[in-house]
Amino acid sequence: MGRARRARRIAATAAYGGGGVAAGIGALGALGYGLLKAEARIARRVVGIHFEGAPDDNGVYGAGVGEPVELVMLGDSSAAGMGADNRYQTVGAIIAAGVSGLTGRPVRLTNTAVIGAESSGLELQLVNALDQVPQPHVAVIMVGANDVTHRVNKVVAVRHLESAVKRLREVGAEVVVGTCPDLGTIGPIPQPLRLLGRRWSRDLAAAQTVAAVEAGGRTVSLGDLLGPEFAERPHELFSQDRFHPSPAGYARCAAALLPSVYAALGVWEGAGEEERLPDRRRGEGIGPVALAAEQAVRDPGTEVSATEIAGQARGPRGRWAKLLRRPRIPIPRRGNHVDEPQPGEHAEASETAEPAGTSEPTETKTTPDSGPERHTIVGD
Repeated sequence: MGRARRARRIAATAAYGGGGVAAGIGALGALGYGLLKAEARIARRVVGIHFEGAPDDNGVYGAGVGEPVELVMLGDSSAAGMGADNRYQTVGAIIAAGVSGLTGRPVRLTNTAVIGAESSGLELQLVNALDQVPQPHVAVIMVGANDVTHRVNKVVAVRHLESAVKRLREVGAEVVVGTCPDLGTIGPIPQPLRLLGRRWSRDLAAAQTVAAVEAGGRTVSLGDLLGPEFAERPHELFSQDRFHPSPAGYARCAAALLPSVYAALGVWEGAGEEERLPDRRRGEGIGPVALAAEQAVRDPGTEVSATEIAGQARGPRGRWAKLLRRPRIPIPRRGNHVDEPQPGEHAEASETAEPAGTSEPTETKTTPDSGPERHTIVGD
């Protein structure tokens, strides 16, 4: 079964309340499972210094006029900022500063993410967030790695994520989900655990994409976004525990998420940039959400969101989705660290953006004319 079909099946089972897609080891059997447990113990021993927590990054960022933009962060240690040296270096803080810089309004960040959280923890995190901010403007969710390492049933994990996205949409919030990172890039994890971790995390990321888009959110594939750079510059992009990103690593994650947050809030248009159609030359397109999810897993930094063709939200193979490679926003750094804004300052979005990938999908087609536009279809 291909990854697109697995993602569609997992998301559909989660949506309809079933639990038939197993998250177990399957054909590996008891002997293989024992090997994986042994290797996991080895990985834990070689991982470096552990952190006791993450900086408290709750508060108002940037300067400007008007009511603050309400930003909520949910998820696991990556959303909490474990490995950052101070509050200004977390993904949430960097996104808050970037939104303030483009909108000219202060941004209030409410971060209820929990270190070690699985997707099942999103419900309580969301309750805590909505107690403080009943109607956030935008929410960013980063979750999934602990579901993989704890071997949580993918259907269960996806169901919790989908529920959180739906609840946020019900209160009027835009939602951006950073999907499960590729655990095959973590150096201390030995083979074959690393290879299996890659497959499990990519399968979960694809299913997260299908479910989140169906629920009204948009996703950004984090995948192995930092993998090649981690291998080349581990002392800069890994934190002391050799597992979580360093401040520079978090800046790379924020740079991938920030353009999609801008788009979700509609501030690209406010800054003079119109929402564009997919560009086939950049490997972008429109197609069934499961196929878009499969391609996004292979293309870190790719955004997937719901769209329509000829006024129709769904086609023969499910909801139509748009796949875009948005330019990443460069994050200023001093040496190996993100610039730390002083109170009242904000990070401006650079006018020059790092180009996104330009590889083509494996196959593309064009639909017949359905009006004034043609749509490139994501390849099977």
